[in-house]
Amino acid sequence: QVQLVESGGGLVRPGGSLTLSCAATGPSFRKIQMGWFRQTPGQEHEFVGAIKWNDNTTYYADSMKGRATISRDNSKATIYLHMSNLKPSDTAVYSCAASKYFRPGWGVHRNYYDAWGQGTQVTVSS
Repeated sequence: QVQLVESGGGLVRPGGSLTLSCAATGPSFRKIQMGWFRQTPGQEHEFVGAIKWNDNTTYYADSMKGRATISRDNSKATIYLHMSNLKPSDTAVYSCAASKYFRPGWGVHRNYYDAWGQGTQVTVSS
C-alpha cells in the first residue's frame, strides 16, 4: 500500500505564491497519473491539475490555468504544485492522489485514483 504525504501549506497574502509537495512512500507503486484536488469544509473535492508519469504532460482546471504548475521528481517519487497570484478563494485543504492502473483520459474526478493523501491547509489572507 502506497502512502502519500503532502507538505508546504501555510498562510500567504493575496497575490503571493506557494509550492506544495506530495511524496509517495511504501511498497513499489506504478504511478500512471497523479493529481491535485482541493476542498473546503462541507464541500466536494475540486480538481486542480494532474500529471502523467510516462510523458510528463500536465492538465489543469480552467480556474487554475496560468496560475498553477505541476512538476515531478522521479528520484524522490514526489510531485509539486506551484501556485501564483493567489486569492482568498484559493483557501482550501489541498490533497494529492495517485492512480495505480491505466485508465483513459485525465483524472478530473476523485474516483479515478487509487490512493489519497491527508492534505495540507493553504490559507490566503491579508
